[in-house]
Amino acid sequence: MRYIRLDPKHWLDHQEASAAIFLAPAVAFLGVFVFWPILYLAGLSFTVGSFTQAGARWAGLRNYWRLALDPDFIQVLGNTVYFTLATVVPSLVIPLALAVLLHRAVRRRGVWSTIYFLPSITSLVAAGLAFRWLFQTQGPVNDLLTWLGVPPVPWLSSPVWGMPVLIVLSIWKQLGFNLVVFLAGLQAIPQHLYEAAVIDGANAWQQLRHITLPSLRPTLLFALITTTLFTLRSFEPVYVITGGGPLNSTNLLVYYIYTQAFGQFDFGYAAAAATLLLLLALGLVYLQLRGGFAASPPGE
Repeated sequence: MRYIRLDPKHWLDHQEASAAIFLAPAVAFLGVFVFWPILYLAGLSFTVGSFTQAGARWAGLRNYWRLALDPDFIQVLGNTVYFTLATVVPSLVIPLALAVLLHRAVRRRGVWSTIYFLPSITSLVAAGLAFRWLFQTQGPVNDLLTWLGVPPVPWLSSPVWGMPVLIVLSIWKQLGFNLVVFLAGLQAIPQHLYEAAVIDGANAWQQLRHITLPSLRPTLLFALITTTLFTLRSFEPVYVITGGGPLNSTNLLVYYIYTQAFGQFDFGYAAAAATLLLLLALGLVYLQLRGGFAASPPGE
């Protein structure tokens, strides 16, 4: 007759069992606070009604069909795509250029990095209130334009100029974080690669193109994903500065979900929009991971 050993040391000798034991608390935490809410959200998107005595009722794909036919949602989706593209590209290019300059030419890069990082630790609500004051009709920005001989611009009351204000704020908010990330990536590039390039006669542009950018591919991937996710979840600037107006021109997906859920109390419809936002974010991350940014740097 065989006996099963119950000695804990025997089980810890197996790597699989040890990994399962140590990962169990983290998996349970993720299951309760991440995976279960996502499943509940997906299930809620197939219902109509509210959290009252009547309760929610099964509606199948009705909410998704409403989203496909709702002109306001189509406009909000277009606003979100425009806002994301216009924010992500400058939020990567500008910090990268500044990081290269600081890495090469500035001695006290730590001081400048701290200054550039300040927007990242500033409250978005406080920053939104500051931008609302700056870009109001009688604000400092229009005062400067008037001094330069340019007619004042209705920044916050124009369907054309409202979105650029939100884009500038989002870029300003992301600049410092991406700058620090890129500086860390630049410091990890072996110096001998640049020395060999100089010996071979490579100029600054050739070094940037053939050494710096290929070596920063993993860092660029990380910055691209985090910036995209930060942009897609933008809520505070819209809530504080424009409220989605004028004429729905600055309404973004997260703010639209908020107004549908807590303004109209249409939780099933809001859950359907939130589920589509989740799928959009996952799809973008998947495409970015498949884009070849994580290739090995030169010299490895």
